[in-house]
Amino acid sequence: MRKIIASMDIGTNSIKLIVAEMINKKTNILAVAETETKGIKKGLIINKEVLIPVLKATIKKAEDMLGLKIRKVIVSVPSFEAEFMMSEGATSITNEDKRVRGIDIVRAMQASVYNRIPSGLEIVSLIPTGFKINEEDIVGNPLDKLANKLSVKTVVTMIPKKNVSTILECFEKIGVEIMDIGLTSSGDYYALRNEKMDSLVGAVINIGEATTTVSIFNKGVETNTAVIEMGGQNIDNDISFIYKVTKNDARYLKENLGLAHKRMAQATATALVTNKLGESISINQYELSEIVMSRLEEILNVAKNQINHLTKKEIHYIIVTGGVSEMPDFELTLESVFGRSAKIAKMQEIGVRNNKYSACLGLIKFYNSKMQLRGKEFSIFSLEEQEELSGKHKKINISDNSILGKLFGYFFDN
Repeated sequence: MRKIIASMDIGTNSIKLIVAEMINKKTNILAVAETETKGIKKGLIINKEVLIPVLKATIKKAEDMLGLKIRKVIVSVPSFEAEFMMSEGATSITNEDKRVRGIDIVRAMQASVYNRIPSGLEIVSLIPTGFKINEEDIVGNPLDKLANKLSVKTVVTMIPKKNVSTILECFEKIGVEIMDIGLTSSGDYYALRNEKMDSLVGAVINIGEATTTVSIFNKGVETNTAVIEMGGQNIDNDISFIYKVTKNDARYLKENLGLAHKRMAQATATALVTNKLGESISINQYELSEIVMSRLEEILNVAKNQINHLTKKEIHYIIVTGGVSEMPDFELTLESVFGRSAKIAKMQEIGVRNNKYSACLGLIKFYNSKMQLRGKEFSIFSLEEQEELSGKHKKINISDNSILGKLFGYFFDN
């Protein structure tokens, strides 16, 4: 079975949908759709009625690319008020051959949270940090190991139910099933992870449109997170206030003229705009970039302080992602705050080589990792749909007079 997974990231600026196929350790992008957000404020749903048509439109874009209906998705949820808990659970292995199956792993993990979740909270993720077989042997993956008893230690991530229930209602109304939910921060990590990161303690910072999320990961497991209510919108507000221009014009200036650091900015590079007073004004790149840089430095310094509050452990890496990190010369401002201890994320997959996609793509990898641990395969499409997607049984009509037709004739006639 082909492992095809769809993921949606409901952001303040845009809703992103990625459909990808997992082949071994590679991710092949099959479709990407993006639509301007409505009904969202700081990552949370404030108006379901205006959001639902946007969700439909985003899914329709991806369906048109694939030629298939999308009925199942994974959805990101913001990290607001996230809580983390260490726990333990165990189960007896009852099958005849005494080999650990995927269902046994699930049972042990379920036992670690049974009657332990406070009311009002919903589990977002349940990550195993280690397994024990017969209370003795410690293993990373117990699948197919001989055992009488399987024990597990887990890190449980929870968020308020209210942050999840509204999302579920929206997708229920459009007839799309949510297969799993995950924190955007978990998606960011899995989009960037490597073996070195999985062995160290580090921080991932996502600077989005309205918020900045700072998350700590210990050997690949998220242990703490915080949401700063500042992002790209604050830069727009600064530009709008100083130059007395509309928010749309401010955003345009930021994206088309501004740099994240003033070092390379030029006073001779200018843009003419009409302000709210009806006056035509000239804005130069150097002054504009000073405004952008000032706000970015503030956001990064607050994120830096948050890292110190979130963990007392030594930090071995800091990676910054999110759409704002794509601004020209962002690396100069990042270095001015963190020195060389931080770096900008680099998305490698063709089709999503922009840091705004990190959470959405990473959730696909995150879900695939969970399914592998449980020994399960999963696809949003049936076998028949997969055949249709690959073009199997389709007859291709090529005119004998076309260039392609003549090439076929040449190869088969000689």
